[in-house]
Amino acid sequence: MQPHFHFGLHAEHGVVARPTTAITSHLAAWYLEREQFEPVPGRADLFRLTQPDHDLRRRTRQTVHDLRRQGFIVQADLSLDPAQTAPPNAPIHANYAAERLARIARAAAARPPQHRVNASPVASMPVPALGSHSSAARRTR
Repeated sequence: MQPHFHFGLHAEHGVVARPTTAITSHLAAWYLEREQFEPVPGRADLFRLTQPDHDLRRRTRQTVHDLRRQGFIVQADLSLDPAQTAPPNAPIHANYAAERLARIARAAAARPPQHRVNASPVASMPVPALGSHSSAARRTR
């Protein structure tokens, strides 16, 4: 089966994508523009990645992955193919939901900092009751 897209490195334009005849040019342009590719001026069949100085390999691998997930057949240079390159090491959470519930339970069981028993009380001056006059106020009259 013929691929729908080819991805590669170009000396002048950085990462480029070229749709094949297996997909209409209008549909190919629609998908590539949503994946941050733009048409190369003067070349109707070639698209380049916008902002090539901003993480171009990761963004291209993500584009290849997204297009394959949509059911397209994509050929890419070895360094741009997510199936050929190892993903970054990420922590594996086998049971994320159980870990999250355990953290929530620990947080709910903990006493909030404002209710700690050994916290020192705030020293304050007693506030006189309304309507009562202090002896100093009586003397000034």
